[in-house]
Amino acid sequence: MNNTGIKAWWTGFTQKHPTIAQFIVFFILSNGVTLLQMLMMPLLKSIFEGTGLVHTSFQIWPIGHNLDGSLYYIFNYPAGSIANGGGGGLAYFLAVEITLAIAQIINFFAQRNITFKSNNNIWKSAFWYFIAWIVITILAAALQGLYKAPIYNLLMNTLGLGSAGEAMADFITMIINAAISFWVFFPIFKIIFKEKEA
Repeated sequence: MNNTGIKAWWTGFTQKHPTIAQFIVFFILSNGVTLLQMLMMPLLKSIFEGTGLVHTSFQIWPIGHNLDGSLYYIFNYPAGSIANGGGGGLAYFLAVEITLAIAQIINFFAQRNITFKSNNNIWKSAFWYFIAWIVITILAAALQGLYKAPIYNLLMNTLGLGSAGEAMADFITMIINAAISFWVFFPIFKIIFKEKEA
């Protein structure tokens, strides 16, 4: 099948199955944005780890207790480098959130213009996208408390992989975070990127 045939097939497919076609494009673009995050995160993390911010604790919004009795924070980045048993501090938090912010800005325009071909008010869409991003970021951060420490401990300490284990744990936690965002954002995009009636 040549390019013209593929284009004709895809056009017919999108007309018959618009939501499935949107989901396929959404999936491809989301994976591209996730790949970008995987390239940016280690770079930003290494930049911020070279600052005193790694020694500044960032633990906010306690919502209960861990099994060991310590407070369970939604955002839990204790002071000290992860390699030395800390939580990365404010340095790690900023690396994560700046990476996510850049990725979500790119994702907003890509999904709006390519996946959903939206022609509605961009400012209204951006406002609701921002609200959704804040809520999802808070929920994903709260869930991260369940899996982040065990993954880092397993790869760095139990398996004895040290800094390689830390890099692998960074990768796995980014994938989990991206998966949470992926499944939550698609139905939200279907709402905020609706086309206006002609």
